[in-house]
Amino acid sequence: MERYQEIEHSLHKKFSKTIWNRFVGSIKQYELLSPGDRVAVCISGGKDSMLLAKCMQQLQRVSDFPFELKFLVMDPGYLPANRALIEENAATLNIPIDIFETRIFDVVYKVNNNPCYLCARMRRGWLYTEAQKRGCNKIALGHHFDDVIETVVMSMLYGSQIRTMMPKVHSTNYPGMELIRPLYLVRERDILRWKDYNRLRFLQCACRFTEHAAQDEQLSKRAEVKSLIAALERGNPQVGMNIFRSVHNVKLETLIGYTTYDGLQHSFLEHYNR
Repeated sequence: MERYQEIEHSLHKKFSKTIWNRFVGSIKQYELLSPGDRVAVCISGGKDSMLLAKCMQQLQRVSDFPFELKFLVMDPGYLPANRALIEENAATLNIPIDIFETRIFDVVYKVNNNPCYLCARMRRGWLYTEAQKRGCNKIALGHHFDDVIETVVMSMLYGSQIRTMMPKVHSTNYPGMELIRPLYLVRERDILRWKDYNRLRFLQCACRFTEHAAQDEQLSKRAEVKSLIAALERGNPQVGMNIFRSVHNVKLETLIGYTTYDGLQHSFLEHYNR
């Protein structure tokens, strides 16, 4: 058995409940794929996007309906060693990657305030553009369950609002394009276990100036929230799931105010005496 086949086998055996079933569950529960979709799986080189690519590749082989995949890797100005590691991992996993180059790092390196946010925005735009060029109607990103619950908590603590990271969204700037997150129900700890079990080494951060990015406020706040949730889960293992379910079960009558799809702000007083 080839190494990539052993890795595939682990997804369907040892990690069937914790990764594969939850991956498939995300696809079905949130209706992320449709017949005829052309999906650009966006690979950054980290553990999450590499796992996503492998799962999407496996799903394509057993799916009840046809869809097409492109495996996009954007080189924003990686150090040669980082790019080589991505190419090596793609070969190990038997994933046929399509690499395109940008100079995003050259731009972001000159920014003092919130460089990671700007980098993420620019990356997203390039990924949409290159996906469209290849005839795709969706891009798939590797955000997982923990990213979702961290976003919920961060929005409350630092954004004065209740919001979540959605499993899929329509692009506002690229008509006809959607973004999907097939690892939506997969815990990060299980991704780490999969990585370690298969003796894989991925990029921690593909940024060529990590020492600067590590000081970015958004990153430090997310790390702070991650630690907070982990501490709470040590006392109550259901904390993470409770956070996740909270935005699936919002009671409008218990909110002081809320904003509807049309952008209008509403108050509980509108219905209080009715």
